[in-house]
Formats: sequence, structure tokens, C-alpha cells
Amino acid sequence: MEARTVIVGDVHGCSAELEELVGGFGDHPETRWVFVGDLVARGPDSLGVLRRVRELGAQAVLGNHELRLLEVRRARSRGEPGPRLGPGHQALFEALAPADWELLAAMPLWLELPEHELTVVHAGIDPRLELSEQRPEVLTRMRSWEAGEPSERFREESWAARYAGPRHVVFGHNARLGLQLHTHATGLDSGCVYGGRLSALVLPAGGRVLPAQSRQAQIVSVAARKQYFSG
Repeated sequence: MEARTVIVGDVHGCSAELEELVGGFGDHPETRWVFVGDLVARGPDSLGVLRRVRELGAQAVLGNHELRLLEVRRARSRGEPGPRLGPGHQALFEALAPADWELLAAMPLWLELPEHELTVVHAGIDPRLELSEQRPEVLTRMRSWEAGEPSERFREESWAARYAGPRHVVFGHNARLGLQLHTHATGLDSGCVYGGRLSALVLPAGGRVLPAQSRQAQIVSVAARKQYFSG
């Protein structure tokens, strides 16, 4: 079986859908699994998702939900309250085991996959800056442009619509726009936790992302079992 890379959109604790997606590829150890972040929170089984990610030997970039948990943990280790957590996030915070925290702490803000000529981030990038100069809040929370600056606000036009490359960017975070197939960017958050789908971009060994009009052929997805969260 030829090696391939599977880049998975926001899972948000939807372990059953992740298992169905993984099962569709069969048991091929050559498959490289990459996740765009937000593995946890809002869905029914965040711990199961983290366990499966470890079993797959997957890579994952840091999402805004993982970042918030890590910020709170660092603050509390210093005796400070840190950012406020809602009830669901607080329950998750208390349930995470050492192996889970180790996984979250090891997640980078971005991954470069030079063999596919692409970069994986959770939310977006500011193309005016090098990756090493990007602010964490841009990489994990950006959705659009506002007055010429990266913004967390939802707009009908994604930041990625105007992104001109050169490196292709694969991202998640913006479920309200669903699957995004732009010239130089692919958005994979198709809202599984909200009752949508769990989507992945599948690339053969050394393969490149296809042009936008043909890229649907590289997308695999499974339907959510139910709507787990509304918002």
C-alpha cells in the first residue's frame, strides 16, 4: 500500500465519527494522520479522540480549545485563576490524564508538510509575516479580515478567499462556512459536532493539492451521528 497523508478537520470530541473515518481507510500503517486542531471539547468523547490520535501516531496542530486548556493549566500551576472555563471545558480539564496533557502540550502552532507543498494551521495565517512571526491568536482564532487586520469575527468571506499563496494552507476552525476549497487554501471544518460532517483531505505520497475545481475528489467525509452542540 502506497503511503498517503490524511489531514482531518475539527473533531471536537466526535469519537464515533472519527472511528468511522479511520475505518474507511483500513488498517494501513503507512498512512500518515494529521489533524488541524480542536480535537476536544463540545462533543461527547474528547478523551476517546485523544486516545485514538495517540494510537494512530498522528500529528496535530494546536486549536483554540487546546490552547485555552493549556493556558488555564499554566496559570493554575502559578496559583492564578487564568482564563475562565465554561462547565464543559472545566469538566474536560479535570478529566484529562497525564498522557492527554502531554499530547496537548506537544501540539505545535503549525506543521509544514514540504512533500505536499502545504502548511497546516488551525485557523488562519497573516501572509505578511513569516510563520515564526505569527501571533498564536491569529493561528488559532482567525476567521476573516477586518480593517486590513486578522480578525476572529465571522464574515461571509473567509480570510482564505484572498490568500494568494505561495504555500497551500490547510486549516479548520470556521464551521459556519463549511468545507472551503480556495485556490491556495483548504478549510476542513465541516461542522461535525454541530450535526454536519467530519472531513479529511487525502493526498498520495508526494501528492499535491488539486486545483479548487477538482479538489473535491481529494475530500473524504462521514456524516455526524447527531447534533452534539448548538452554537
